Amino acid sequence: MRYRIGASPEQMTTPPDQGVLSGIAGLSFLIGLGFVVAGLKSRHYWLTIWGTGLSLSSIGYLCFVYL
Repeated sequence: MRYRIGASPEQMTTPPDQGVLSGIAGLSFLIGLGFVVAGLKSRHYWLTIWGTGLSLSSIGYLCFVYL
């Protein structure tokens, strides 16, 4: 891929803003809750632990950003 003279690849795109990152964290929280429910129903406790960790880390990120 060729770039224009004087343009760097890092400046070609816009960085994600805080709204996008918060949306991803909110979606990760919902996916984590789904993992917890699916893990408890199917008795796959590793999935429950994984979902709990994902949900807690998402909530921790959102609290860190907005508080």
